[in-house]
Parts: sequence; C-alpha cells; structure tokens
Amino acid sequence: MKLSRSLRADRGSRQQALTPGQLADTWQSASLLLDYPEAGLAEQLVLVQRVGKALPASVGQPLTACAERLAGVPLRELQEEYVDTFDNRRRHNLFLTYFAHGDTRKRGVALLRFKQTYLQAGVELDESTAGGAELPDHLCVVLEFAATVDQQAGRQLMLDHRAGLELLRLSLAEADSRWAGAVEAVTATLPALHGDDMDAVRRLAAEGPPEEEVGLTPYATPMFDPGPARPDPSAPVALPMPTFPGGR
Repeated sequence: MKLSRSLRADRGSRQQALTPGQLADTWQSASLLLDYPEAGLAEQLVLVQRVGKALPASVGQPLTACAERLAGVPLRELQEEYVDTFDNRRRHNLFLTYFAHGDTRKRGVALLRFKQTYLQAGVELDESTAGGAELPDHLCVVLEFAATVDQQAGRQLMLDHRAGLELLRLSLAEADSRWAGAVEAVTATLPALHGDDMDAVRRLAAEGPPEEEVGLTPYATPMFDPGPARPDPSAPVALPMPTFPGGR
C-alpha cells in the first residue's frame, strides 16, 4: 500500500476546530453509516445528508459522499457487500483493538480498557438484544459513546488506536469502498499525524494486524479485574447501537 502521499497530505488538512455539537453530529452520522445496513436505512441516509451539508466541508463532504454511495442500493446487495468488506478483510476491521493485537490474548486486556471507560462514564453495553452486545471496541459503539456520552473519553479511545483507524481509512479508500467517506470523516476530527504516529501507520500497513496466537481471551472473564464500578450500579445506562434524533 502506498502511504507517503496520503500521510503527508494529512499534516495540514485537519486543523479546523469543530464545536462539540459538530463533533457529535459527525461521530453519530459516521456511526449510522458504518452500522450493518437494515430496514429504514434510506430514511437515515437522508438525515445524514442533511446533517452533513450543515457541517464544515472537512467532515461534511465525506459523510454526504458516503451516504450518496449507499443510497439507492438494494438492501440485500448492500448487506452482502458490507459483510464482504468488513467481515472478510483484515485491514477493513471495525474492531479497533484488532489492528494492534489481532486475535491474541493481549486483545482481551485491551477490550477490558474500553469496558472500563464506559463504566466510568456510567454506561454499559446493552446485552438484552439478540446475540448480546457488540464488543466494546466496535467503531460504531465508540462513536456513539463519544457523540452522546463523553466526548473526551471517546476521543481518547480513538486516539489510542489512531494507527488502526488510519489504516482502515487508507484501506477503504484504496478499495474504493462505499464506506470510505465515513471513516475519512472520523479521522478528520482528530489531530494531524506527525512523527511517531505516521511511523506507526506505516509499520501497521507493512505488517498488518498480528497473526492469531492462542485465541482471544474473553474480556469479561473473572480473571480480569472489572475496574471501577459505575456511579450507580443499581441503575446502569444502556448504550444503544447507533441511533440519531429523528432516525430509527
């Protein structure tokens, strides 16, 4: 993968400050776009396009471009393409810890840190849905958390896994994926890449995520300390999968 030109372009392209409201709109729009396509998507895409046109061009244009590429595609076709894009390609993974740890034991500890961050904000993933909750490092979950619960903590989770996010952005762009614009908008909300960050992206692009070792140790197993309890354990706040005012 040729990275030098794309990475150099990043150095001065992300300096425009966004307001908290613009950050929330950007992250929640991207969360909707990157979620698995389901019935009602057409209405959500109209909403994202409207929101995107009101945002600064650095984030609004890639969001609206993504929404336009998803619009009008038969749902079944879109679902199949989504699975092929994100479930079958290592460099297109939406689970942020996968880029740094692959399916290794170290990833279990990394997942626990996400869960602790949510619990410290008084939030736990909703496990009442069929199949249980998404893993806490799923990009849609992180974006929803950052947009609706704690912007600083959510942003820090993204910064902690910046190399993986950048590799995801570059890989989707190289593949001309329909979803490339959503990830481009997310990375445009983060500081420009410099020095060590650029080197980390280059290494990850060259080597890819770590190969499997002995399998993923579940992040919630008793051997791990669950960390600080949420503020009120008797009244947890359920973190939903992507939602948007006026959307689904």
